[in-house]
Amino acid sequence: MPPISAVIIAKDEEERLPDALRSVAFCDEVLVVDAGSSDRTQELARAAGARVLVHAPWPGYVAQRNYASDCASHDWVLAVDADERVTPALRAEIETLRDRGLPHAGYRIPRAAHYLGRFIRGTDWYPDPQLRLYDRRRGRWQGALVHESVRVDGPVGRLRGDLEHYTYRDVSHHLQTIDRYTTLWAEQAYLEGRRAGALTAAFTCGWAFFRNYVLKGGFLLGSAGFTVSTLNAYYTFAKMAKLAERARAAATRE
Repeated sequence: MPPISAVIIAKDEEERLPDALRSVAFCDEVLVVDAGSSDRTQELARAAGARVLVHAPWPGYVAQRNYASDCASHDWVLAVDADERVTPALRAEIETLRDRGLPHAGYRIPRAAHYLGRFIRGTDWYPDPQLRLYDRRRGRWQGALVHESVRVDGPVGRLRGDLEHYTYRDVSHHLQTIDRYTTLWAEQAYLEGRRAGALTAAFTCGWAFFRNYVLKGGFLLGSAGFTVSTLNAYYTFAKMAKLAERARAAATRE
């Protein structure tokens, strides 16, 4: 029965971290890697029985996650963010797999975002499978400026219990995050040689709304589904428009 280390990276998460810690208390170890918090994040983590390490300044998501994984006491890692919660159903599923020896190299977990007063089980946001339970001997975090993920060498299983994600506080917070992430995406895409124009931005925006609202059931989620579908489409437009903007700026400089 392989032991599991729950690993959380955090910075200034005193409000959200306690619930995340309670949800992973069934693991054999809970490790919090803090990036230099100025609030009570470290104090609350220690009070909950977690082992706390400080790794600052912030090196980027991929580097911080791999550092945390390397510092875990056990080879099996359950990576959870401070704004995420392991549900009782997911906990029971993981415990059953642990009793059976965790036969795969890693496991993808469906993630349900809580937004505008409800869980969004539809649009591009769900099931949003995340590979978060993995054998670190066969897996590492990879990625560039945005959207990092674990890659494992070996078979990957799929779990059914949800990982709850308490994401944006409100629409304003959502828009701020979109602005930050689309900037990072455009920078990375430009470096990789991708290009886009106004027509590409318009087409991908329209398709994103249709896919989210119609094909993936956003219309079944009421006003929250319409908001998510609209902002997902805006995200697509913004990242393509920023990519086109970078190409124009580069051409002007040349």
